[in-house]
Amino acid sequence: MVAEQQLRPAQEEILKYEGGRLGISAVPGSGKTFTLSRLAAKLVQKLVASGPVDDREVLVVTFTNAAAENFRSSIGRIVESRRLLPSGFRVGTIHSLAHDIVRERPGLVGLGEDFDIIDERTGQEIKRQAVNNYIQANPDFLGGYIKPENLRSSRNLERQLNQTAQEVAEAVVRRVKELRADADALETLLQQQSGVWPLLSFGLQVCRDYERGLSVRGGVDFDDLILLALEALENDEELLARLQRRWPFVLEDEAQDSSALQEKMLSLLTAAHGNWVRVGDPNQAINTTFTSADPRFLKQFVDGETVANLPLPNSGRSALPIIRLANRLIDWSSEEHPLLPPDKALSLPHIQPTEEDDPQRNPDPGDPAVYFYDRPLVPVDEIRILVASLQRWLQKNAQKTVAVLVPDNRRGAEFSKAFEEASLPFDDSLLRSTSTTRIAVDALVKSMRYISQPSNPSHLRLLWNEVWWERRSCPHGRSDTGEESAPDGAEEGSPSWIPVPSDSVENTQESELPRPALLFGQALGKLRLPERFIYPAAGDDWLQELRWLDDYDGFRPIVHRFREDLRRWCSAAILPVDELVLTLGQDLFTEADERALAHSAAILLANRARERPDLRLLELTKELDETAANRRRLLGFTEETRGFEPPAGKVTIATMHSAKGLEWDRVHLASVSNYSFPGGGDDEYYRGEPNYIRDSLNLTEEALEQTRQLHMGTLDEYEPGEATREARREYAAERLRLLYVGITRARQELVLTYNTGRFHDRRPNEPALAFKELNQSWRTGPNRNGKKGQAFRVTSP
Repeated sequence: MVAEQQLRPAQEEILKYEGGRLGISAVPGSGKTFTLSRLAAKLVQKLVASGPVDDREVLVVTFTNAAAENFRSSIGRIVESRRLLPSGFRVGTIHSLAHDIVRERPGLVGLGEDFDIIDERTGQEIKRQAVNNYIQANPDFLGGYIKPENLRSSRNLERQLNQTAQEVAEAVVRRVKELRADADALETLLQQQSGVWPLLSFGLQVCRDYERGLSVRGGVDFDDLILLALEALENDEELLARLQRRWPFVLEDEAQDSSALQEKMLSLLTAAHGNWVRVGDPNQAINTTFTSADPRFLKQFVDGETVANLPLPNSGRSALPIIRLANRLIDWSSEEHPLLPPDKALSLPHIQPTEEDDPQRNPDPGDPAVYFYDRPLVPVDEIRILVASLQRWLQKNAQKTVAVLVPDNRRGAEFSKAFEEASLPFDDSLLRSTSTTRIAVDALVKSMRYISQPSNPSHLRLLWNEVWWERRSCPHGRSDTGEESAPDGAEEGSPSWIPVPSDSVENTQESELPRPALLFGQALGKLRLPERFIYPAAGDDWLQELRWLDDYDGFRPIVHRFREDLRRWCSAAILPVDELVLTLGQDLFTEADERALAHSAAILLANRARERPDLRLLELTKELDETAANRRRLLGFTEETRGFEPPAGKVTIATMHSAKGLEWDRVHLASVSNYSFPGGGDDEYYRGEPNYIRDSLNLTEEALEQTRQLHMGTLDEYEPGEATREARREYAAERLRLLYVGITRARQELVLTYNTGRFHDRRPNEPALAFKELNQSWRTGPNRNGKKGQAFRVTSP
C-alpha cells in the first residue's frame, strides 16, 4: 500500500483538475513526479468510475525511458493502493508514442509492416559517408568562408573543416525534417535563386543522400517517427478519432523540451476533448541549442487564454540562502542583464520554501551555504584546490553526498583522473564515458594499435608498460580466473625487486613499475627489430642477449609469457575484428563489467567494419580510441543513467546536463567562466564559431537560416551574420539556464569556481557574467551567513 502523503496547497489545487488545458510551471525539487503521478492515478480512477474502461487510457508522455519507467512504477503503485487493477494508463516517451501511432497504419505513410528504426549511430554513419563523398567531389566548397591566413595549415584545416561540415549536415537534415520539407523540392527552388549558396547546396545534397540511405535500409530514423505519426494523424480522420477516444487525458512531462512537431502531434491528439496537462520548467530547458526543443512553446501554452495556470513553486530541496541565490539569478537575467533581451531571460515563478509542517522541510544551510572562489586559477589549480577541499570535507562528512558539476565531459574526465591520482573516492558514472570505460577501452586500443603495427617498438613498449604488466604479469597480475598466480618456474611469494625512484622515470605510469619491468620496457623501446623478440630465428633470440633478466627471481618466465600472448594476439589479427576484440577482452579483463564492455566494443567495430569494409585494423582502432578519449559514446554504455542514487562518502563527477533531476548535500560548480558560460558579448567564445572561419560566422546557424528562408520561397532577405548573432544570444540564454540547474542541485552548500583556461597566458578566461553578478549580490546583499571562507579553506595557488 502507498501511504497518502501530505499535500502542499499548490499540489492540492492541481489534483482538483477534472479536465481542460492546464499548464504547470514546476520549480526544481517541487515534487513534479509525485504530483503528476497522483494526478494520473486520480484520472485513472475517474475513467473506472465513468463505466467500462475498455481500451481507454490516461496517456503520460515524458522525455526519457528512465523517466517513463519511474512514472510507470509510481502510478502503478498508487493505482494498486486504491484497489484498482494496474491498468488504464500508458506511459512512454514521445518517440515510443509516435512509433505506436505509425504501427497502427504503416501503409498509410508508405511503410511496410516490417519497417525498421535506424539507430542513431547508423544514421550518423550514413550522414558522415554522405559528407565525405561531397567533400571528395567538392573539396573547396567552404573555401570562401576560411580566413586567408589559415589556408596555409592545410592538414589541420582539413580535419577541422570536415568536423564543421558534419555539424552543418546534421543540422540541415534536422531542419528540413522540422520544416516538413522535401530536399529535392528545396534544391529546385535553390536553383531559381540568384547568387551562389555553397552551404545550402551541400546541406541539401547530404539530405538527399541520407534519405536514400535510409530507404536502402528499409527504415526510418527517430525524427521520421514523429513526422510520420503526424502525417498519419492528419491524413486519417478515423485513426485520429480512435486515438482521441483511447487517450481521453494526456499528461506531458518535461514540456520545456518539446519541439514544434511534438507539440503539434499532442495538440491533434487532444483536439477533440481538450484534456491536456503540460508540466515543465522553462528555466531548465538545457537542450535547445543541439535539439529541436524550445521552451517558448511551454511558455506560450501556459500564458494561453484557455489554459489554467497552476505553478508548483514550493521546494524543500535547498537551504534558504541557495534558494535566494537561484531567485536572484532569475531577477537579474530578466531585469538587469546588460546584453540579453527579456524574452531570453529566466522566468517566474520564484522558488518558494516549504512550510514549517511540510514533510520535506528545507535543510539547514551550511556555514557558509554559498561560497564564490573568485581568485583566478589556471585549470590544474582549480582541480588542485577542489581536491584539497573535498579531502577535508569528506573526512568530516562521510555520510553526506557531494558532487563536482562541470560544463562538459572533457573537464569531467580531467577531474576523474585527478581524483584517481589523489585516491579520492569518486563516482563518475554520469559522465558520457566513465573512468572504468576509458581505462578498459584504452587497454584495448593500445593492444590493437600494437597488433596493427607490430613492427613499431614504441607501441610494444606502451603495451608492456601500460597494459600487459598491470593486467597479465605475475606475481603482480591476475590469471584469467582472477586468482593470483605465478608462471611455471617462478618461486612462490613476491620477489624482492627494488622499486625505481619516482624521479628517474619519464611518465607517471612507469614510476609504478618494479625495476625489472621498467628496464625491460626501456629495452623494448630501443628494439629496432621487434620480430627478433616475438618470432626469433634460430640462434637469434633477442631475449638471450638480456642476461640481466636472470638477476631478478622469476622475471624471465614472465617475459616469456608476454611473448606467448603477443604471438597469440598477432595470430588473431586475421580474425574478424569483433573476434579479435573478444579474444583480447577475455585475456585482459577479469571483471564482468569490463568483459561486457569488450563485448559492446566488438559489436561496435563489427558494425563499423560491415558498413565500411575498406577500413583496416588501425583505422578501426582509431574509432575505438575516440571512445577512450571521451568523444563518442560506446554502444550499450551510458546511453541513459537509470535510477542513479548519489553515493554518500564519494564525490559524484557529472556534467550539469546529466545532473538534472538529482541533488547533493554539497555541490561544487566548476569552470564557471565566460568560456563555458558566455554572456552574449561579441568578444566571448561561442560553440560553433571556429577561429579559422572569417567574420566569426557560425556556419551551422547560417545554413539553418538559409534553409528556413529558402523554405519560405526566397533568399533575398538573408543577411549574413544575423543568424550567428541570434545563435549567440540563444546560447548565452541556454547557458544561464544550465547555471540555474547547477545551482539548484545543492541542498546545503554550494561552491562556485572558475579557471582562466588553457590559453591563460595569452587570453585568460574571466568569471562568467552571472558569476560576477551573483558574487557581488552575495557579498553586499542580505543572503550571506557565516564568515567568508569558513567552509572552503584553500591554499593560494
